[in-house]
Amino acid sequence: MKRWIIAFLLLIPFLAIAQNFEDRWTGHFSYVSVKDISQGDNKIFVGAENAVFTYNLSTQKIKTLSTVNGLSGEFITTIHYSEAFKLLIIGYENGLIDIVKDGEENILKVVDIFEKQTIPPDRKRINNFNEYNGKIYIATEYGISVYDLERLEFGDTYFIGDGGSQINIVQTTVQEPYIFAASAGNGMRRAMVADDNLIDYQNWTTIMGGGFRAMEKLGNELYVSNRSNSILRFTPQGNTTVVQTFSSEVQKFRLAADLLTITTKKGIYAYSDGFVQQSSVTNVLDFELDLQSGYGFGNNFYLGTAEDGLLIVPFGSMQATQVLPNGPIRNKPFALDATPGQLWVSFGEVDRDFNPYPLSEFGVSHLSDTLWTNISYEDLDASVAGKPSDLIKVTINPQAPNEVYMSSFQAGLLKIVDDVPTVLYDDTNSPLERVFLPLPGGGTADAGIRLYGSQFDNQGNLWFVQSKLDEGLIKLTPNGQFQKTDVSVFFNPVSDLALTKLALSRENYVFFGTYENGVIGYNANVNKFNKIGEGSGNGNLPSSSVRALAFDSQNRLWIGTLKGLRILYSPGSIFEDGSAPESQAIIILENGVAQELLYEQSITSIKVDGSNNKWIATATSGVFYLSPNGQETLLRFTKDNSPLPTNNVQDIAIDPFTGVVYFATTQGLVAYKGSATAPSDNLENVHAFPNPVRPGFYGNVTIDGLTARANVKITDINGSLVFEETSEGGSVLWDTTAFGKYKVRSGVYLVLVTTDDNLETKVSKIMIIR
Repeated sequence: MKRWIIAFLLLIPFLAIAQNFEDRWTGHFSYVSVKDISQGDNKIFVGAENAVFTYNLSTQKIKTLSTVNGLSGEFITTIHYSEAFKLLIIGYENGLIDIVKDGEENILKVVDIFEKQTIPPDRKRINNFNEYNGKIYIATEYGISVYDLERLEFGDTYFIGDGGSQINIVQTTVQEPYIFAASAGNGMRRAMVADDNLIDYQNWTTIMGGGFRAMEKLGNELYVSNRSNSILRFTPQGNTTVVQTFSSEVQKFRLAADLLTITTKKGIYAYSDGFVQQSSVTNVLDFELDLQSGYGFGNNFYLGTAEDGLLIVPFGSMQATQVLPNGPIRNKPFALDATPGQLWVSFGEVDRDFNPYPLSEFGVSHLSDTLWTNISYEDLDASVAGKPSDLIKVTINPQAPNEVYMSSFQAGLLKIVDDVPTVLYDDTNSPLERVFLPLPGGGTADAGIRLYGSQFDNQGNLWFVQSKLDEGLIKLTPNGQFQKTDVSVFFNPVSDLALTKLALSRENYVFFGTYENGVIGYNANVNKFNKIGEGSGNGNLPSSSVRALAFDSQNRLWIGTLKGLRILYSPGSIFEDGSAPESQAIIILENGVAQELLYEQSITSIKVDGSNNKWIATATSGVFYLSPNGQETLLRFTKDNSPLPTNNVQDIAIDPFTGVVYFATTQGLVAYKGSATAPSDNLENVHAFPNPVRPGFYGNVTIDGLTARANVKITDINGSLVFEETSEGGSVLWDTTAFGKYKVRSGVYLVLVTTDDNLETKVSKIMIIR
């Protein structure tokens, strides 16, 4: 008989030690959704959406691991802790594996499965880890791979479907002399675990048909959950008996200390040998159970919830202890705004074409210093009349930072004061109007009140835009009066899919973006509109779909579109008689060839820091940090060289006091400790850091606390000048060289700061130790 053997040999381990970014970055991930739980060495290991936390059972201390520590940031599907090897193994939806070792200091990335081209991308999901005799049997959507925990390398992979095909294995277990594999739709299969030829699919025997959700041994018996959520007992003699049927979907099987834990969506159950139930939890005080994972051992249940983090419930109790790291309410932030010491985050969603459906009903999050406060959607809904769904823009009142406005792309304008939702402005209590769109077959559909871009002017007025309405430009005065402006005199806003971002010039000229009509400018003093459109002669935008607007400190308008970047150097000229001015591309030299900066890039956000540098977010290429004129790329952050969990960055916010830059990505929120701060009013707080500069430091020294256009000179102790610069904002950087020629030697250096009017001076010192 001819034997077909399909082998998948991974002989060369693809390992890389992930970089740790804790010195300059902070992760602000959400840990509310617990995908899997493991335990060992008196710790609980909790896999959330794309980050992990550990809970020490003795000290009750929590420690988090995220992209800042070197995790991949992809979506976690399963985790396993090996007490024998002191390793935490993390499996992901895309086939990646992270291995945390050496006291969580080093993280190894295993990319063999992820990069294997013979496996389709949608079949690489890691379903489960099963440790046996120093090896991990990895259940995946293509079959089973074996990984040696001592050598940290792959062995064979088993394609055990009919004819050696790839089938979805949800879980494996070893009950000597057999290894069992439960598939999602191709039955239960087993083989001799000591067989050296398990890569031959013919050595695997189908012992039970159907599809399964989970499987685990208990004593001398095997237990499986079928797709109907019935628990079947399979004895060595081949007898199969239904021992339990659950009304909610089975999520996980886990075994610890001869106790089998079965977690369903609505409950958790512990069984001893013979399937004797020891305890169960189906109700918990103060929490509505929505479970994704669970573990039972040591007379406690550990419940992995979808929205409440980890709950610890003693056997026989209904009282839970919540274990949840400090973090925002969700892991998909959409919009940000920051003022000194605080950050607000909204999580509403619209797609690329500004379609809000299905409507999102998410809460909001507020970071104050280092503490997160989360307001659930239920609390928002209960606090104000109406349903504040699809909150997609955040604007903090700069004159009253305790006052925050959230634009809804469906329900109106939500006002929050001192973390308390106070009013939802809609068609019932304000001049805001609901929009009804015609249906193809006749009739209309309620499209709600679609608000988006907003900004305060220097007189305390909040300007914002409403889509699908002639009077689409609206001003809310400090005394609560709404004033609406008809924009249809210049273009047809009803036919445009959306009015997008909004920005105000130094003169309080209003500019707002559109989905298909470029940038509209409005001068309220003379009630005049004009437009910057796509193509040469019409405004020179690379696309009429505008996604980002920002004025810099020189009053230049930076415009981000679906297909690139432009600058309008004299925005006020748009209101002069004659044709509209042309926006300009930034042309840079790359390898001696002139190229357009950010050509064809989908730009999602532009923010200007205290040094007039530009932070630009994109939908596919991460973040660019540009010099004031855009000619120099100072930094570039991507998923590959930073803790960004994805290159899809939706928004940016900057704390003007600390210089911290926040990035909202589609897979979580991270913050970079930037050095550009807003200018101070005086020189009282001038300081340098790091100070002293110790051996091995290769970065820049930041001189902070400066006034605008302050002159900064640095000399050695003998008075020889080694550095001089005029500040753009509240800080300057010194690379510890003498005008870029060579590194200065060890010693004390004097920092001499003078305001631009020469009325105030300050002297500071920097110690450099080579």
